[in-house]
Amino acid sequence: MGPVEPHPVTADARGILDPEFGLTRFRLDRYAPSAKAARFVDRYWLASWDLTGREPHTQRVLAHPVVNLVFTGGTATVHGPSTGVTSRLLEGRGWALGVMFRPAGFRPLARGPMSALVDAVLPASRLLDGSPVFASPDRTTDPAALRAELDRVLGGLLPDARHPAEETRDIAERVAADPSTVNVSGLARREGVTVRSLQRRFGDHLGLGPKTVIRRYRLYEAAERARRGAPVSWGALAAELGFSDQAHLTREFTALLGTPPARYAARAAPGG
Repeated sequence: MGPVEPHPVTADARGILDPEFGLTRFRLDRYAPSAKAARFVDRYWLASWDLTGREPHTQRVLAHPVVNLVFTGGTATVHGPSTGVTSRLLEGRGWALGVMFRPAGFRPLARGPMSALVDAVLPASRLLDGSPVFASPDRTTDPAALRAELDRVLGGLLPDARHPAEETRDIAERVAADPSTVNVSGLARREGVTVRSLQRRFGDHLGLGPKTVIRRYRLYEAAERARRGAPVSWGALAAELGFSDQAHLTREFTALLGTPPARYAARAAPGG
């Protein structure tokens, strides 16, 4: 079985805040990795924009709880798992090519626990060896050629033998796929491990704790419901996603995304 082709952004905009407006300012394409890289890499993404003669655009992102390796403007940087919303200013004309790793997918390349990379943005050459592409990314100006080279290089750097982080990857991806996973104790019971073991494993392999990862994926679901345009019963959705009540969902949504869910829905939905 080969790599799964990523969903287009119109079908899955998780992590992109106010995507309906943002996608009028930039284009986002996604590409599957090769079969070898796919054990650790979720997708390659290419953001491109041409705002020549137009106002700059600031795009806000609540990134997946993973590492992104980003090439843009002649630089290559590793963006560790983030605890909050980040912003990117787009102006003029340009592009950014990213490698979005799977949960825990960067751990085989890291020199220590992923907790050391939380909210960090570091030159790729400090963390990754083995190819001039990390030290001199400006030598490749064609994003398609750069993507092909990255896939080849990463395929050579990643281990052939199964890595302990792959078990943690599988747990995190089950959390992402199952909205009924709403708390750490329930997740630990389902996976047959202790809460403490789960916390240690997530800290080492992902950088973020299991509670943070669960909440991130559940808030993605709330934001996706909002952007689809259909009326949302926030009380029912709060119960479905494991929040104690609607007020609890509203507080966490507002604290992380910066606006209450109902207001976000009015702004993010098509035509909003």
